[in-house]
Amino acid sequence: MANLILLNKPFQVLSQFTDDGDRTTLKHFISDKGYYPAGRLDYDSEGLLILTDDGQAQHQLANPAFKLEKTYWAQVEGELDQQALDKLIKGVELKDGLTKPARARIIPEPNIWDRTPPIRERKNKPTSWLELKIKEGKNRQVRRMTAAVGFPTLRLVRYAIGNWTVDNLAVGEHKRETVQLERTAKPRNNHNNKRTDDKSKFSRKRTEEGKFSRRTVNNTNKSRIKK
Repeated sequence: MANLILLNKPFQVLSQFTDDGDRTTLKHFISDKGYYPAGRLDYDSEGLLILTDDGQAQHQLANPAFKLEKTYWAQVEGELDQQALDKLIKGVELKDGLTKPARARIIPEPNIWDRTPPIRERKNKPTSWLELKIKEGKNRQVRRMTAAVGFPTLRLVRYAIGNWTVDNLAVGEHKRETVQLERTAKPRNNHNNKRTDDKSKFSRKRTEEGKFSRRTVNNTNKSRIKK
C-alpha cells in the first residue's frame, strides 16, 4: 500500500520542504515525515500536488512514461480562438522540441478560490480560460505552449492528475488516500539486451461509472501558514 497526500498548493509556494531563502515551502502545510512530492508544481502555479511515502508510487506519478494525464486550467491574456486551440491540440514547437498532441478547450471562468495576490489585468485587455490536458512534463510547458500560440498565461491551476482532483480542497488544505500497487514484470527487450526491471502499476477497481475507486483514509486537513 502506498500512502498519498493530496495538497491544494497555493500560489508562491515551493514544491519542496526547504529553501535557502525565505520563500514559503511545503513544510508550512505538511508536517508528516517521509513524504516527498511526486513531480513538481512551479512556484507561481497553484493546484494539485501529490506527495507520497512510497518510492515506486513517486516514480509512477512523476514519470511521463506512465502517461498519467494532467489537467490544467489557465487564465490567458486575450480572447482564445479555434486556431490557437488547434495548434495546442496538434502540438506546439518549443525550444526543446515539439509538444505531443494534447486536449484543449475553452472553458468558463471556474468557480475556484481567489489568488493572493491577484493577477495584474490590463485595462481594455480581455482574458480567457483554457483547459489543457497533457501527458508530458517539460519545464513550464503549459506557460510556454500558450505563449507560443499568442496567449500568455496569467494564472495557472493544476486541477487534476489522473483521477485525483482538487475538488473539495480549499487552497492550502490537504487530504490523505492510499493506493494498492501491483507488481508486474516488463517483457525483456531483446533488441538492446537491456536488463528488465519490475514495474509497478496502480491497481484500482473500476466503479460502474468507469472511474477508479480509491480509499480515503482520513478527512481533509486544514493547514495554515506558519510564521
